[in-house]
Amino acid sequence: MLKAAILKPDLILGDTVLALTPEILQQYQLKGLVLDIDETLVPLRQKEPSEELREWMEPVRKVASIWLASNNLSVNRISSIAQSLDLPYILGARKPSRRKLRSAITAMNLPVERVAMVGDHLFTDILAGNRLGMFTILVEPMVGQDISPSAHPIRDFEIWLSQLLGVSLKPSQQKEKSRNESPNPGGQNWHFQSNH
Repeated sequence: MLKAAILKPDLILGDTVLALTPEILQQYQLKGLVLDIDETLVPLRQKEPSEELREWMEPVRKVASIWLASNNLSVNRISSIAQSLDLPYILGARKPSRRKLRSAITAMNLPVERVAMVGDHLFTDILAGNRLGMFTILVEPMVGQDISPSAHPIRDFEIWLSQLLGVSLKPSQQKEKSRNESPNPGGQNWHFQSNH
């Protein structure tokens, strides 16, 4: 049986990736990011990053190496997004597989614990990052204007299933993992905590 800890993100932003600031990265001593694309950076089927995302990217890339990783196989769409952000990318990452994510970490030449996997899904992004020993950050999905922000049946199912496995959401002002013991200066973030 899957242990609940493997589904626990180290940090839950409670907002989209746009709330991930350089200060948060420095607080957790993160030097690299592997970012999911679909609904983490852009709404599903959107072919270009928003101006807001481009503006967010500039200060973040000053403090962290960044790679993009998508399970999506749409070469035209994913490469267009990556090229417009001037970032290396992995297509068909097959998360929660670790193989292709490991190649991004190797290319960054950073210790795995200093690289965060950032995504909106527990059973792909967070599971893959935890399997590798990465710091994991769960963000809220970035959705198009035509989709209700509360309409996320897959994510809702993931959260429901993880709770059945003994994982529950709990607000926190301080990290529980020993490698990240500094308090959160930017307000309240969230982390998963096992009930077992």
